[in-house]
Amino acid sequence: MAKKNESIDQTKRDKIDAEIVRLTKLLNDVDNKSKKIVESLIKNAAFMAVTLDELQETMNENGVVSEYQNGEHQWGTKKSPEVEIYNVMIKNHSAIMKQLTDLRPKAPPKTQDDGFEDFVGNR
Repeated sequence: MAKKNESIDQTKRDKIDAEIVRLTKLLNDVDNKSKKIVESLIKNAAFMAVTLDELQETMNENGVVSEYQNGEHQWGTKKSPEVEIYNVMIKNHSAIMKQLTDLRPKAPPKTQDDGFEDFVGNR
């Protein structure tokens, strides 16, 4: 039984590592002062992205509502625990992704090509 859990943990670790690599490539142009901040944010963002995928799979399989018993004859339904965790984590993930996006260097504004350079160059 422990071997199965180890393979699940390794699979998750592999997915997290792949997401870290992906995000690191996207944020490669961040200045050196911000690199340490970026590394921590990337690790957290990668973990959350993989965990959010897992929560989505669980909600797709089991639904978003769970039944509960509160006393001998009192039954009801409520949001599943996965939905609660997902809602909190997606907000945190979005906040981290915004932070990472804000740390990227701003692209110079694009100038609108009016065709003048081509006109002069073709004369």
